[in-house]
Amino acid sequence: MSTIFARGRAAELCAVLPMLFAVFVSMAIAPASAADTLPSEIPSAFVPRVDSFDYVKREVMIPMRDGIKLQTLILIPRGARGAPILLSRTPYGATERISKNSSAHLAAVIDSSDVADDAVEGGGYIRVMQDVRGKHGSEGDYVMTRPLRGPLNPTAVDHSTDTYDTIDWLVKNIPETNGKVGILGISYDGFTSLMALVNPHPALRAAVPINAMVDGWRGDDWFHNGAFRLDSLTYFHGQEASRASDVTWWSDHYDDYDTWLGVGSAGDMARLHGLEQVGFTDKVMNHPAYDAFWQDQALDKILAKQGVTVPVMLVHSLWDQEDIYGNIALYKALQARQADNPNLFLVIGPWFHHQQRLDGSAIGPIRFGSDTARYFRLHVLRPFLDHYLKDDPAPLGTSFDGVAASSRAFVA
Repeated sequence: MSTIFARGRAAELCAVLPMLFAVFVSMAIAPASAADTLPSEIPSAFVPRVDSFDYVKREVMIPMRDGIKLQTLILIPRGARGAPILLSRTPYGATERISKNSSAHLAAVIDSSDVADDAVEGGGYIRVMQDVRGKHGSEGDYVMTRPLRGPLNPTAVDHSTDTYDTIDWLVKNIPETNGKVGILGISYDGFTSLMALVNPHPALRAAVPINAMVDGWRGDDWFHNGAFRLDSLTYFHGQEASRASDVTWWSDHYDDYDTWLGVGSAGDMARLHGLEQVGFTDKVMNHPAYDAFWQDQALDKILAKQGVTVPVMLVHSLWDQEDIYGNIALYKALQARQADNPNLFLVIGPWFHHQQRLDGSAIGPIRFGSDTARYFRLHVLRPFLDHYLKDDPAPLGTSFDGVAASSRAFVA
């Protein structure tokens, strides 16, 4: 009987064991209860609280006529209504310009590194900055100072068309604007400001090209009347080694002069840094003379042929180490064509390249006694912008005197 009982118990165990195993496995793989976990403290998507900011920031991708989208940063003073737009188009990173200062105040975000700081802070302007085609957050292919559509550019797009399409989108999609746009910028951004004057959008009412790159062979940037600026190679590297301009130029000497002596020629330096991989180096090396490649994209020649219909203030620095040729040559060319144009202005100041946005109280050891750059921003640039972009424009004088004879800025 005990044997029969044992056999019965064994049979029961055989039947129960699979069920126990199944329960054990299910417990092992079942998700732990809330009491048994430690949830991540990082939200899946953090939403900053910006209601207290005195401005509204919008980042958008604006479509161009060929379907490419350009990254655009829009800064709007909170509560703005009927505000003009100040646009800059740059290869240097639109969002990077404001990322160094994280603040609830627009004045701190754009700070004095922006030549339009006073107009935005004190004048209620909407500030728009855009990455040019192919750089940083913008889509498309980058070409250094992309020429206008034609023999040097077989595509259907250039900086003129991109600016037109951008302005068209801005005035239709920013309800806070009065529909009037001004474009301004320094150096390369001055070049893009000039390109906007070729077939301009009707909403473009003012342009301020400052130290603009106009002719890369005659005297701006790459060549100075045939003399190649060797340091241009570092610029080619910075602009075209990557879309984000994040590949650093290296050096093996403390003094760059020793570096150049050791390398020998510009071609040797280019090869040492792999610049045969970037497109613009090859173009420059193949066009050392003032041939059609340079002449056909010189903006003083292009704009002199068609004239300008938008009010323009050309701003020139007497000690510009990079773009000493451009704006003066362009002013002369436009004056020859449109001598009676009342909306063409020239400002000359005692500055180095791009000093208009900085402290202008001195250049090197020479001190002027006051900040001539700030004077320009407050008493020359701001009245010009207000006159052409505000709905109730103030009268514009015929000249603005600087703080000293050597720093006189005339508006002709």
